[in-house]
Parts: sequence; structure tokens; C-alpha cells
Amino acid sequence: MKALVFSAHKFERPFFDKLNGAAGHELHFVEERLTARNAASAHGFPAICAFAQDCLDRPVLSILRNGGTRFVALRSAGFNHVDLAAASELGIRAARVPAYSPYAVAEHAVALILALDRKLYRAVTRVRELNFSLDGLVGFDLHGRTVGVIGAGRIGSAFARIMTGFGCKVLVHDLTEGNALKTLGARYTSLDELFRLSDVISLHVPLTASSRHLVDAAAIEKMKTGVLLVNTGRGALIDTKALIDALKSGKVGAAGLDVYEEEENIFSRDLSSSVLQDDVLARLMTFPNVMITAHQAFLTEEALRGIVETTLLNLTELEAGGSVQNEVKLSKEMGKLT
Repeated sequence: MKALVFSAHKFERPFFDKLNGAAGHELHFVEERLTARNAASAHGFPAICAFAQDCLDRPVLSILRNGGTRFVALRSAGFNHVDLAAASELGIRAARVPAYSPYAVAEHAVALILALDRKLYRAVTRVRELNFSLDGLVGFDLHGRTVGVIGAGRIGSAFARIMTGFGCKVLVHDLTEGNALKTLGARYTSLDELFRLSDVISLHVPLTASSRHLVDAAAIEKMKTGVLLVNTGRGALIDTKALIDALKSGKVGAAGLDVYEEEENIFSRDLSSSVLQDDVLARLMTFPNVMITAHQAFLTEEALRGIVETTLLNLTELEAGGSVQNEVKLSKEMGKLT
């Protein structure tokens, strides 16, 4: 299949070049993020391949459809950036990568926790300046602490298993309960109790209408003072302005963020020669107890290989016109995203 790959990153190309030989797709790569401004460049391509920061709202999908695009292959597990109702109306099929390496994201969440707890960023900066003082670098043992895991899918479960290995008490909130985590000693509980008891909280749920701003001012008020909050899921799971207020008051002791509500025009771009126009993100970056990474939790060799392999398989199945294992669409029965 002939496909235009938007938001093509240098770190992806070797995997596409190596793995597409067997699939035989005709792939064309552009570095630009997909928006209404450049969607017409896909004219004549039956398929496009999109990244997490690409825009796939109704206007963009309409432009794609008018240019002959019928298929969208997402290089992401999440699909909240796709207007699936519009896609269905326009006759555009979409497929995602539901799983690649859950360990990549889980381990990144743990890295953020350790770096924030032990103040590694400040410590390394000091040593490079020949300041070997230890004042202000006191952390806490993770062993014996209570860690709340919101969302026990593949990534959340992998994260929970790691934290049990640290000797943490693990609380889990999910719509369904699994025996595997219970066997390790994790306990399923309500969201309110998880907020109330946890020293560390990590978010691993998809972004839906019901999970948007799951962590807002009211939720933060229920948490322990000094809680360490980590988000490697989707930026809008957290009300960023409420988080800033909580950081200012000390209610939130530290925050590790791999995602941000308004990241689409910022992350995956080099803005080092520009003035940051996002005042909210700029304020977040002033806190010494906040660590932000640019949606890189997935970025391991194993995950990239898995993403590319599944993306190529999705293109093959979409081209065949039959059932597509990883298709995302509106459920006719429930009206819910599946």
C-alpha cells in the first residue's frame, strides 16, 4: 500500500527501512506534524500513518477523504486525537498499535519517581558546578511506601509489578480486578481511598471523556500532602492549572510528567531557538520539583520495533479490506470507543 508517514522521526526510520522489506509497502516520509494546513499533501495516498501529536479532527479527515485517503494507521496505542465519529461518517478506517512494550513506559515512570525522590537532576547539576553539598537532597525510601496505580492494563500492571519488587504497598484502581496483581500482594481499591492513602500515584489509563482531568483540584485535595504524582499516560488526565496550584501550596510534593495537555505543537520539536509561547508549561518548568520529559516513555528499541511491526501489519490488513485486528471504531451497540 502507498502510505504517507507524517511526523516521521529519525529514530523510527531504521526500523521502517529494515522491517518493511517483507511487508512491501510504498512508504513516503515527512517530518511535519499532520494538521489542516498540510493535510492536502496526502492527496493520492490511500493511507496515511500518524503519530500521537498529529491532528485527526473532522476538518483534517475531510481533507484526507477528499484527497483519496481511506485508511489511517496510528503509531500509538492512544486514539483520543482521532475524531472517530467523523472517520466513520467519511468511510475512513483507522487502526492503532494497542501494545508494544509495556515495560518501556512502566520503567520510565519508575525512572521519574527515582529521579524526583532522590533529586538526581539537582544533584548532578550541583556536582558539575563543583558543589558537593548534600543540603536539600534528602529523599525517602520507596520500600514500605504506598504506591497508587490508576489503570491496570499492560503498562499499569508492569509498573505495579516493579513497585512490588521495591517492597512497596501497592494499591490499584481499575474497572476490573485481576488475580495476577493480587497474588503479588497488590490490593484493588476505590479511587478515593487510593488518593487518600498513596505516597506516590502513577497514571496509566487512556484519555476518554470520563477520565479527562481525572486528577483535578478536588482529587488533589483528597491526596496526602507531599504526594509524588507521575503521568506517563495522556496529558489531559491532569488539570495542569490545578497541579500548578498544588505545587505552589506544597500539597503535591513532586510531579513527573512525560505528557502534557497542550503538547501537540510543542513535543517532538526543537524549539531551542524560540521563545516558548505556552505560559502554563513555562510555569511548570520553573518548579525544581517537577521533571518533564517530552513524551519519550515509549522510546526503547523493543517498543519501536513493536510499533513498526504492528503498523505495517495494520497497513497490510487495511489494504486487504477484510477484518483488521487492531481497528478502532465507534461501537454501534454502546456508542463507546472500542
